[in-house]
Amino acid sequence: MIALLIVAHGNLGESLIQCATFVLGKRPEALENLDLSACAEPAEMLDRASAKLAELDQGDGVLVLTDVYGATPCNTVCKAITSSNVEAITGVNLPMLLKALT
Repeated sequence: MIALLIVAHGNLGESLIQCATFVLGKRPEALENLDLSACAEPAEMLDRASAKLAELDQGDGVLVLTDVYGATPCNTVCKAITSSNVEAITGVNLPMLLKALT
């Protein structure tokens, strides 16, 4: 199963997961959120993103959904992608997340 990771500002990722859980009736498997706003240093952000990607990839890869192209979460993800099993898409929203999950 391809894992999904939402990397966005503040609690946007967790809010999207909560909405998707409500719509689908249960929390989807292999769906995680990474909030980088608590990190003070870019190096810490990169380390956390890289660790989360490695944790989630069980061999089928990871699809990362970020909020704003060119913003810190997106830029961090772009630096953290070192595997051909990881792809990123910007502009995450609820319809996009639901489509990816179904």
